[in-house]
Amino acid sequence: MLQEDMNYILKSHKNKKTTFHNFKNPELLERNRNRDTRNQLKSSNGTTADIYDQFYRDHQLLLKLFVILGVMPVVRSAPGIVTFSWKSYEMIYAFFLYIFTSSLVLRVGYERVKFIQTTEEFDEYIYGVIFVIFLVPHFWIPYVGWGVANQVAHYKTMWGSFQVRYYRVTGTTLTFPKLNFLIIVLFIGCVLLAVMFLYSLSRLLDGFLLWHTIAYFHIITMINMNAALFYINSRAIKRASHSLSACFKRDIKVECTSTLITQYRLLWLNLSEIFQTFGNAYARTYSTYLLFMSINIIIGAYGSLSEIFDSGFSFKVLGLIVLTIYCACLLFIVCDCANSATSVIAHGIQNTLLKVDLLRIDIHAQQEIDYFILAIELNPPVVSLQGYSVINRELISATISTIAIYLIVLLQFKLTIIAEQTYRSALTRTT
Repeated sequence: MLQEDMNYILKSHKNKKTTFHNFKNPELLERNRNRDTRNQLKSSNGTTADIYDQFYRDHQLLLKLFVILGVMPVVRSAPGIVTFSWKSYEMIYAFFLYIFTSSLVLRVGYERVKFIQTTEEFDEYIYGVIFVIFLVPHFWIPYVGWGVANQVAHYKTMWGSFQVRYYRVTGTTLTFPKLNFLIIVLFIGCVLLAVMFLYSLSRLLDGFLLWHTIAYFHIITMINMNAALFYINSRAIKRASHSLSACFKRDIKVECTSTLITQYRLLWLNLSEIFQTFGNAYARTYSTYLLFMSINIIIGAYGSLSEIFDSGFSFKVLGLIVLTIYCACLLFIVCDCANSATSVIAHGIQNTLLKVDLLRIDIHAQQEIDYFILAIELNPPVVSLQGYSVINRELISATISTIAIYLIVLLQFKLTIIAEQTYRSALTRTT
């Protein structure tokens, strides 16, 4: 029905009584004329989708930034269509950039691994592991970036078709105010945050030389930009949900017909499908992202507590606290954005449906309201990483519980080492 732009619904629900009644009401007559004009638009037409794809125009800067970073080399190859090709210029650029940055990462990584092999202190070993772990996301790029580029391109293309259908049903164009300006602010913030984070670590942690930050800069920037990407897409979903709810509330006051409710039901299902496709398309990206953040929170928290046990509060502890807070904030941003978008996408529509006076509408409209409510219950809009995990605030609680368990185990090892050292020192004094 979506591929045919719901023309079947318009034909099957049309009846003589409604048409005759509409000719008596000038407002409804004008609405029908405008609707007939909009029904000529085809969402499968690339040129039409390009005209109404305001979301792409507003956030294309974000896509270009990911192309510059060499992470997601997708391109708008035709009007309304986003594609990915292994032979494209963007992919070739990403490949050579990856080779160049890999040389830097391997150079720094070699020194970090060499430091781990030569150190005998357990805590210094932990610090070395932290520096090595932050190099790992670079080697994920072919898997979590290029490997899912086709799915991401399909997700971006879906937005164009949805916005054409949105205009056909609502009569208004979907807009995203200040999104372009917000992307610029977020990009500048991500770069500045990466510079401040790396500089603070180089000053606070021993063994983290300033020139090493060159190998880490594009990695930290990419990590920050992935959080910004999640926020922008969640914000777009929320904006589309609010606009859809407002238009549905407006139209249902004028004519509460089964045709109108069916169109909005399919339009809402299309939006829910886009939201779920977003999670599936970026499943590799954000599953590894969340795993990476969790591991760094565990190691950072353990390192800071371990250093406090050994020598009290110091600059090294402050650096590890900065690392832990940084990773925890990024983890919270992703989970909170997904949760807020999930809670909003169905809330406004449900409130409007539940406020409809069923005694004033016909039996067909009542059935469509039931179908609409049932569709919302059976198709909950969630960010599911291909079924492996659902991103929401509950994931934060589960992650905190897991981190607490690992910290308890690691601290038990630490306390055992401290007790053994105390026993040896006491034994040495007695002898």
